[in-house]
Parts: sequence; C-alpha cells; structure tokens
Amino acid sequence: MSITLYALDGCPWCEKVHDALEAAEIDYETEWVAALHSERDGVKRVSGQRAVPVLVDEERGVTMNESANVLEYVDSTLASS
Repeated sequence: MSITLYALDGCPWCEKVHDALEAAEIDYETEWVAALHSERDGVKRVSGQRAVPVLVDEERGVTMNESANVLEYVDSTLASS
C-alpha cells in the first residue's frame, strides 16, 4: 500500500486524520503503535521521532507528522489526486 498512517488507538489527532482519509476515499493502511513512547520503534524508524500521527506516502516520497500538516497534505495533495 502506498499510504500508511501510524496511529495510536484513542488518539484524537489520529482520529482526525483517519476521518479525513476516509472522507477523501483514500486507500491506506494503518500501523497501530504502542501507547508507550519508548515502544514506538517502528514509527521512529520511518519518521525519526515517536509521536503520532505520522503519514507515509511512499509513492510521493513523503513522510510527515503533526496532525495539522497531515490534514493539509490530505486535503491539498491526496484528495485532489
């Protein structure tokens, strides 16, 4: 899958990104991360930090964090594709 969202269950910022991806009818895969930051090695490997949400768009070579940035990217780039 080209789009992967690293998210934490119950995270309100992650839910906003999920909702935006769903509303734009974008196919994506979710990688659920551990609640403890110290156990988030997978997200650290791809983004260099342990916070979520993180969106990885392999097709465009984009990896980004911060929900506001991700939401803007979904709206301006992915939804218009």
